[in-house]
Amino acid sequence: MAEPLLTARNLKKSYRQSSSVFGGGETQHGRRIAAVDDVSLTVGVGQTLAIVGESGSGKTTLARVLLRLVEPDEGEIVFAGRDLIAARGAGLRALRREMQMVFQDPYASLDPRMRVGEIVAEPLEIHETHLARAEKRQLAATMLERIGLGADAQERYPHEFSGGQRQRIGIARALILRPKLVVADEPISALDVSVGAQILELLAELQREFALTYLLISHSLPVVAQLATHVAVMRGGKFIETGPAEQVLEHPAHPYTQALLAAVPQVPGN
Repeated sequence: MAEPLLTARNLKKSYRQSSSVFGGGETQHGRRIAAVDDVSLTVGVGQTLAIVGESGSGKTTLARVLLRLVEPDEGEIVFAGRDLIAARGAGLRALRREMQMVFQDPYASLDPRMRVGEIVAEPLEIHETHLARAEKRQLAATMLERIGLGADAQERYPHEFSGGQRQRIGIARALILRPKLVVADEPISALDVSVGAQILELLAELQREFALTYLLISHSLPVVAQLATHVAVMRGGKFIETGPAEQVLEHPAHPYTQALLAAVPQVPGN
């Protein structure tokens, strides 16, 4: 069994829902909705855990809680043997450099006012302040080459690239610090099928090359089949089925998992 990189126990996160008739804001009688409801998980080094569920199932909130972008109401998170919930200051920054995110929308996640080289090197500005400007540019150029864009992409702006190319830029930014864990939140949902397949293949190559561990968020079980080693199906803030990818995808036990599989046409293999 792979050594655990990320372990979470009994995570809970709820939000207050407004009870205002006109939707004008919360009232004192607004009820709380559990976005993450007593979720536990373990992700081993080098594994890919795919968290799959429909919109509103809580999967993105869970991902953000696991990265400490959102604070949980209850629960424990241990990352690389360290207590992530208790981490503060420099200790939290050190952990965060090892946990990076690839966002869903390659159009919204890149600052249109920044050149691509600046975008990719931005994490270095935060976490590697001792590096000279030339060193940061060289590291950005090397990463852009690796994800399939030339070093000359550094001088261009995001609007000059296609959606698939922008997502590659987002991946380069996430990997520039050589993190241990990458959370990919619906990384191909905004792309067409053929471009999305290329991005998934790139993620698989990078995982092998850099010994990455992935947390993959998706609404589609067939999409995650290409990358996932393990699958957790989420509904109403809870995991309703978990297991090795082959087991969950080929022999789903829960009716909801079966419905998710039936909802998307299977694409014949090449």
